[in-house]
Amino acid sequence: MREPDMQKLDAFVNRLLGDIGAATSGALVILGDHLGLFKAMADGEPLTAAELAGRVGVKERYVREWLSAQAASDYIIYDERTDRFSLTPEQAMVFAQEDSPAFFMGAYDMIQSMWMDEPKVAEAFRTGKGLGWHEHSLCLFRGTERFFRPGYNKHLIDEWIPALKGMKEKLERGARVADIGCGHGASTILMARAYPESKFHGFDYHGPSVERAREAAKEAGVSDRVTFEQAPANQFAGQGYDLVAMFDCLHDMGDPVGAGRHVRETLAPDGIWMIVEPFAHDTLKENLNPVGRVYYSASTMICTPASLSQDVGLGLGAQAGEMKLRKVAMDAGFHHFRRATETPFNMVFEVQA
Repeated sequence: MREPDMQKLDAFVNRLLGDIGAATSGALVILGDHLGLFKAMADGEPLTAAELAGRVGVKERYVREWLSAQAASDYIIYDERTDRFSLTPEQAMVFAQEDSPAFFMGAYDMIQSMWMDEPKVAEAFRTGKGLGWHEHSLCLFRGTERFFRPGYNKHLIDEWIPALKGMKEKLERGARVADIGCGHGASTILMARAYPESKFHGFDYHGPSVERAREAAKEAGVSDRVTFEQAPANQFAGQGYDLVAMFDCLHDMGDPVGAGRHVRETLAPDGIWMIVEPFAHDTLKENLNPVGRVYYSASTMICTPASLSQDVGLGLGAQAGEMKLRKVAMDAGFHHFRRATETPFNMVFEVQA
């Protein structure tokens, strides 16, 4: 082995220092979310540690240390002159505003589950048996909904649905929709709000998520046109769907081809299977970027173990890319496969028989 270049070593260590800072600050971000500290600062008013502690009902000394850590991360603003802390409008959108398209707290919930479940994933590495979605810590289920919901809020109704041939008009007139792998129902409820003439059926194999989706539908006032049922992707009920949607879940399935065959059997003759998947290129080299870094990490800890825990265990992974997804659709018996649109984080495909 050749001698290390000390300048390169120093640069690498400095990069790791930044990464370690990000990793250690993650726990504090979650803490601030759980205690309501970020939301208490959402109005942008500069606060002392004592004032913030008073707003939230916690102890000042702890808050002072938390605020100092956030300021060191450049996650909040510190004014040395007044000894006060505040959130900029941009920071508030990321940390405090649930409905913001830039809200990022769900990502931290998911990362927490990755740390907590590391021993389970290590055992899956040794045995090859995988780790089912339902076997993860609860923060994963909450985090997944909170992570993906802002993107769906921003893109689903205004961009993704209109990109599918004739689908917007069908939904406005009244269509039948199945949302497979619906989780807590964020995507299903969003569509139901936008298209009151249509009927929506959410399906997920994870019972607790289905129960939460039902509660969310009641809270949103759309229970008259939304149902949620527990069912795997290859066994969900119903026929004649105008739209079958899968949001960021096809790659988690052990047998995505089998799920696709079932979709084909349940679609109306001119129905569309909408596949929304994490953005990825078709080669590893092209995916070696910040988005790929996040998705490959999540795929290692969550997505691939989930697939390998099921029958077939294809293990597509969260960075499958268009070519592999196209092959899944073709193997399932579909003939039309088109990338309808995309964002920096998602690809949206239109699939038809």
